[in-house]
Amino acid sequence: MKKYSSLTEIQSLIGQKKISVPGLLEYYFEQIEIHKHLNAFNEVFFYSAAEQAKLVQQKIENGSAGKLAGMVIGIKDNISYKDHEVTASSKMLEGFISPYSATVVERLLAEDAVIIGRLNCDEFAMGGSNETSYYGVVKNAADDTRVAGGSSGGSAVAVQADLCLSALGTDTGGSVRQPAAFCGAIGLKPTYGRISRYGVIAYASSFDQVGTITSSVGDAALLLEVLAGADEYDSTVSRLPVPHYTAGLANPAKKKIAVLRETLESEALDPEIRESILSAIDKFKRHGHTVEYVSFDLLDYLVPAYYVLTTAEASSNLSRYDGVHYGYRNLEAANLNDLYKHSRSEGFGGEVKKRILLGTFVLSAGYYDAYYQKAQQVRRLIREKMEDLLKNFDVVLSPVAPTPAFKIGENMEDPLVMYMADIFTVLASLTGIPAVAVPLGNNSDGLPLSMQLMARHFAEETLLALSHDFLNER
Repeated sequence: MKKYSSLTEIQSLIGQKKISVPGLLEYYFEQIEIHKHLNAFNEVFFYSAAEQAKLVQQKIENGSAGKLAGMVIGIKDNISYKDHEVTASSKMLEGFISPYSATVVERLLAEDAVIIGRLNCDEFAMGGSNETSYYGVVKNAADDTRVAGGSSGGSAVAVQADLCLSALGTDTGGSVRQPAAFCGAIGLKPTYGRISRYGVIAYASSFDQVGTITSSVGDAALLLEVLAGADEYDSTVSRLPVPHYTAGLANPAKKKIAVLRETLESEALDPEIRESILSAIDKFKRHGHTVEYVSFDLLDYLVPAYYVLTTAEASSNLSRYDGVHYGYRNLEAANLNDLYKHSRSEGFGGEVKKRILLGTFVLSAGYYDAYYQKAQQVRRLIREKMEDLLKNFDVVLSPVAPTPAFKIGENMEDPLVMYMADIFTVLASLTGIPAVAVPLGNNSDGLPLSMQLMARHFAEETLLALSHDFLNER
């Protein structure tokens, strides 16, 4: 069986009775075994996925199947699925069985997707390389000495290595887009609030957003149609109507594209990424789009503001893991104070503890105004500047990451280098706008390259149509 890149292709072959959903699932099980050294999955749902595949096949045969029938999808291990383990790749939640399903899981199942397993990620989604997972490093299928990107590294590699058709991740500061870029996939972060966060383990609540990793723009559009929309369980989710994204892919209107000059002129940007983006800009011009270079003079403030705010929110969100209600618990503590200290110090990994400590510091008396309050003000300035820019342009273009996938262990000793790798992705996260990572082929070493497209709030349709046209998906 060959690699299928879109649900349309799979559904056509199922309709011709050339393949079946259980047969397709079995193929993916075999692929996971062959590529287990990549460490993409924390757990494969052999039983529940097989039962779901049989049910979907029956629905196809009697004509009652949903939109996603034939889609085998993996979910990041911070998304709850009833009666299945969910750990956020942390010792803290090892063995925890979710008593309910996330809204996104409910919506996948309602449209007859088959959920094949939970995918490895950085612990509590904190990391940009998938090296902080309690379950070990995820390896890039293009070169297994290199990282997959993070935090949704398992999701990206699963799609890259043909272990499932598509995957869900979460994006707080680039955690869908950067691994998608490192693995040559399409990574979509929708507008903040476009998709419900109910049932998703929180990292930084004003940033976290469920996103998709796919091999085709068509699948990204279809998944967004299914997942987006109001949810009574999430007060932050938008109640705006959900467009028919797949219908909007055909015949896209000509767009006005702004290229962030400072991002392409950055000394940190890999020369081959720069050249591939310049070639992409030429292609946009040939397709009739208008391209202009613009300045964004707040670039140096993006990463500091992002890490002050997200670590503060992480400190608050992760305070619930105390060894009392659920999760890892130290059994030798002599008193309640020791229980808290030992359970948290033993249950959390180094990167998570570092971010909790940073967040607690910036929220502490005497530092709150100097750091947290100031970062909120900077966030407002960045958002206003981006909104002004998007009044005159339909799309903003930049790199996704400064480099292609780097070597495993290369940046872990220097957190500043690791954090600065987020410099191009945190802009969309701070402002809450949608963004997509679009593949640009491979470099001279065979490593995937990518560009990032951003648009105004709730303009996912624009990003999807432009990406679809650029990649010539017909």
